[in-house]
Amino acid sequence: MKITWYGHSTFRLDFDGTAVLFDPFFTGNPTWDGGWTEAAERVSHILLTHGHDDHVGDTAAIAAETGATVVASYEIIQFLSGKGVANVEPGNHGGEIDCGSFTVAFVNAWHSSATVTPDGIVYLGNPVGFVVTPKSGGPVLYNAGDTGVFGDMALIQELYAPQVGLIPIGDRFTMGPKQAAFACKRFFDFSTIVPCHYGTFGLLTGTVDEFKDALGDGASKVIVPERGVGETVK
Repeated sequence: MKITWYGHSTFRLDFDGTAVLFDPFFTGNPTWDGGWTEAAERVSHILLTHGHDDHVGDTAAIAAETGATVVASYEIIQFLSGKGVANVEPGNHGGEIDCGSFTVAFVNAWHSSATVTPDGIVYLGNPVGFVVTPKSGGPVLYNAGDTGVFGDMALIQELYAPQVGLIPIGDRFTMGPKQAAFACKRFFDFSTIVPCHYGTFGLLTGTVDEFKDALGDGASKVIVPERGVGETVK
């Protein structure tokens, strides 16, 4: 599996000839200025953890250009369908969807989910995390989404045993470094941890160094991919 990070919580996964985007926040992302054309090549699915603008991002434009299927909560799907997104897979907590070469499970995340329109705030369902399981037997990946720490992370480990974790560390709106490290040590047995949702805006004060310090011996599991450059994980 190859993971490409574009800053914030925007990732591309490549495995078994499949390409998937998570939370494609390219336009307006102050840590990425490379656009989304290359990142969206051959993408079959776009997975959205929740409805905030810094996660939905360029979804509608990418879906229109590529025909990619958008996987998200029912409310986000209804919102994007109203913007012309045609290929969709709605789901919700506890559900799993067969996406061809992989399955995706909707799991809990503690956060909020809405967008601001000229008519006011639009509620977009509950936020989720995702577990992506390649059918080839490749590494199982858990994208925590935007979340605080919660005890039922233990159930995610028990049910899916993810080897790779995409974990927010920025603080204020998600787990900070100490909470994120606690979650990784207490509830998961990752072989690879990729921190995200930090450094994009001034309010996100958590750092990778703080995260590694809090992980202690587990710091060796952390990788920080160069933006736009794929990193292979096993």
